[in-house]
Amino acid sequence: MIGPAKTGLAIESSISVILFLGLGAADPHVTSIQTRQHPFVRRCRALARGYDPGIGEVLLDGVHLVREALAAGLGGLTVAVRADARKQPDVSPLLDQLAAAGAVILDASAEAIVAASPVRTPSGIVAVAKFKLKPLGEVFRRTPSLVVAAIDVQDPGNVGAIVRSAEAAGATGVVVAGQSADPLGWKAIRGSMGSVFRMPVAAAGTLEALLDEARARGLLIVATTPSGGRALFDMDLTRPTLVLVGGEGGGLAPIVVESAGARMRIPMEPPVESLNVAVAAGVILFEARRQRLAARRL
Repeated sequence: MIGPAKTGLAIESSISVILFLGLGAADPHVTSIQTRQHPFVRRCRALARGYDPGIGEVLLDGVHLVREALAAGLGGLTVAVRADARKQPDVSPLLDQLAAAGAVILDASAEAIVAASPVRTPSGIVAVAKFKLKPLGEVFRRTPSLVVAAIDVQDPGNVGAIVRSAEAAGATGVVVAGQSADPLGWKAIRGSMGSVFRMPVAAAGTLEALLDEARARGLLIVATTPSGGRALFDMDLTRPTLVLVGGEGGGLAPIVVESAGARMRIPMEPPVESLNVAVAAGVILFEARRQRLAARRL
């Protein structure tokens, strides 16, 4: 879960040889992993249990996420590859690009990959890289701001999907607060499809800190509610806006709704009364995108 210690720093931009923190430096002569006792496997298993902001490493499984991490310039990339996966047409050129960037590439046995991967059916390529969240102020830097805040969104898949939708809709940032899942946990990264590496994402130490930052920058704070408030399509989302979306089931707490400057609902056909939080965030963000694109044409 996200707390005050989870507020991140800027990402490292260069690819470098990874140091297995707490396990000693990686031996440059070791290029293969045969068992689950290898330090790299132990590092992966620890990351699968939870992201440690003190170490600042993330766990990746699959060609797509490794490619996204490389393209985003994540530092400390170390990649373990199963022998048969090397022959896959999308893996071979990726390994060449990784080697050219200075990443560490390890040949791994099937046993080692199964132990290192967090998924039930490993893809054959698992990686660790350096990455941290942005400072809170970073998500408000671009203007006109369109920031979505996930409050008490506990499903990491939903957190990742919100980040993905935010990038796709052209939002300027994402903030997680309260008891939200960690956006740098492997499930959330997988849900974001790598968008978290490009999208400014921060963790608010407290809800008050988030709201104070938004107010200081002149943003309209909008709380989403299942009923009451203005309909989404009647809202002016062209102005700098912070959209608050609540956790699964209960949505935003009343105290959070009361702290907002406006309330907004998504019109729905009865008897439907609510949407999945990630779906709701996507609907809102793309309506904001539609309005902003229309305003540019005027």
